[in-house]
Order: sequence, then C-alpha cells, then structure tokens
Amino acid sequence: MDYFRILSGIEEPLPVYNDIVTCLTDISLFPDLIEPIYRSAILLSDEDLLRLRFALLRLQMYADINRNQDLDLAQQVKYVAEILQETLFGEILITMREQEEE
Repeated sequence: MDYFRILSGIEEPLPVYNDIVTCLTDISLFPDLIEPIYRSAILLSDEDLLRLRFALLRLQMYADINRNQDLDLAQQVKYVAEILQETLFGEILITMREQEEE
C-alpha cells in the first residue's frame, strides 16, 4: 500500500508524513511517534496544516473504501488517522459527520 500517495493526494508529501507512514507500517510504533508527529505538526504553516488535515481525511476515506479487502489493516489505518485528527485538530471529521446524520 502506498501510504505516501494516499497522504499526499496530488501534492508533494510533507516531512511529517514520514513518521505517519512509519506508524501505518508498524502500528506498535504509534504510541512512541505520536508526540514527535504532534511536535512536527505544530510547526507547520497554516497552509501545510490544512494539507495535513486533508491527508488524514484521505486516510480515513481510504480505510472505509477498502475495509472489505483487509478489515484489520483498514481498522489500523483508520485508528491512526482518527487519533491524529483528534490530537492535532480536536475533532474527527468523518465521525463528526456520521453522528450529525443520525
């Protein structure tokens, strides 16, 4: 799976994506890397923060779209994306929308 492509979309990857991809590749490293990811993210410009936010949204979408192919992997990808989304931005976009629709 090409996590850099998913995170980047049609843009160049941000440096913070390296640690995120490491977490996606080995979920056991996520607890150790969440703080370095946070510290990298808070130094980003407003434009790059917006790009990061959409990168995490793309990960959530990718996990939802492909969950039938590998449910465990999809759950791990979505977990990383949601925790980072909540930690960095205070909310989870997809979950928030789903709750509003109910």
